[in-house]
Amino acid sequence: MPKPLPIQFQATDLEALAKVKGRIAVLADAGQPGSAGFRRLDRLTKGALARAAGSEAFGKLKPGEAMDLAFPPGLAADAVQLIRLPKKADQTQARKAGAAVGKTHGAGGSLVLAEGHARAADIAFGLAMRAYDFDTHKSGEKTAPGPVTLMAANPEAVAKAAAPMAAVAEGVFFTRDLVNEPANVLTTHDFAARLAAMQELGLDVEILEEEDLTRLGMGALLGVGQGSESPSKVVVMQWHGGSKGDAPFALIGKGVVFDTGGISIKPAAGMEDMTMDMGGAGVVAGVMRTLALRKAKANVVGLVGLVENMPDGRAQRPGDVVKSMKGDTIEVINTDAEGRLVLADVLWYAQERFKPTGMIDLATLTGAIIIALGHENTGVFSNNDTLCNAFLSAAKAEGEGAWRMPMGDAYDAKLKSRIADMMNVGGRDGGAITAAQFLQRFVKPDVPWCHLDIAGTALVKADTALAPKGATGWGVMALDRLIRDRFEK
Repeated sequence: MPKPLPIQFQATDLEALAKVKGRIAVLADAGQPGSAGFRRLDRLTKGALARAAGSEAFGKLKPGEAMDLAFPPGLAADAVQLIRLPKKADQTQARKAGAAVGKTHGAGGSLVLAEGHARAADIAFGLAMRAYDFDTHKSGEKTAPGPVTLMAANPEAVAKAAAPMAAVAEGVFFTRDLVNEPANVLTTHDFAARLAAMQELGLDVEILEEEDLTRLGMGALLGVGQGSESPSKVVVMQWHGGSKGDAPFALIGKGVVFDTGGISIKPAAGMEDMTMDMGGAGVVAGVMRTLALRKAKANVVGLVGLVENMPDGRAQRPGDVVKSMKGDTIEVINTDAEGRLVLADVLWYAQERFKPTGMIDLATLTGAIIIALGHENTGVFSNNDTLCNAFLSAAKAEGEGAWRMPMGDAYDAKLKSRIADMMNVGGRDGGAITAAQFLQRFVKPDVPWCHLDIAGTALVKADTALAPKGATGWGVMALDRLIRDRFEK
């Protein structure tokens, strides 16, 4: 698994700049006096840096954006990266500045002159996040990235501030790796094994096999996977960082390792992207890894339902009726609406076993949420304003787009079945909302709950501020922030 780049934090050494190889990144702002490092580089390059900083091109850059001076005279470096960043930059701008370095980082290494900037730790975080590269399945000789050094006025303080961010970055990378993996690699067996390996970090990990799920009555979940050679599983990850005996907060993830749609098979075009249909489970895994790495002072349980939805002689059919762990019966109108069946049983199991203080589930659940919100925002549904607002605040603070969607009885009525307690779909109109209404039927009235439909944000076709195209790891930062701000003591 790719690890975040290790970053060395050192005191600013202006005398060393002339001999630094690779790339040097320096901060500046249009119309403002340069830092000591900027002035030293400007002298070494005989005024080239000041000329660039005073150019029209630099003036048009937004905070966090950069321009390169290639093979600058007077320096051993291959390039000086001039990054526009105000002294009073906010977190988002600072992380974007770091990402500009991470995007161009190569084998020659990078030196970042953060000097006395107050957001130096965020610059380091942005650099680490954007330098992610999933090249596991590429053959041929691979070039290892060079070292990264960040020079700061107080390197010890910056390193201390950056340490918990490094844990978050590793959690995000873990999620990205899981979502990027092809389905012939990330089977339900392999997924469960990767989660079990996190016991080394201090997590308690338990794997429930099909016989366990049958005994528990998880007919909704088991129905989804009955056409696959990969057995269905539920993995339970517990982090005991809070007071002993206190009820945990629960995270629940949809882990469909590949989704053909089942008998209601999807069109061939784009089906290759259905390797990401386990994105919700991937985010839960990444958050749990982060909590363990940074020794979070909270009790949190993460539960993921791992299945594969395949067409087969044993596969679930449209029109079948399954019985959930709760006891409600479900008429399966569309076998491609499978994620909600998985989540229904795992949500109920989480409440019955752990009596959580609240729950958040994540799922690449509907194409409808992409139609509504595109790839910029996750759809947020909730039965509790306090929990929902806390999550939205955390997502905003971390720069992860999220938008609350409506719920209501009129949408719920669309799930009425002629032969069972409910149908698993309610028609095309309001599809993301009726999916949330379905899930709410498996949430006890007194349990605060949010449902996050990450279908549009889990994997994208273009670069984002902190990630290359592909898996984003959306949600790890926001959920870690929510737990840190709301549940840690």
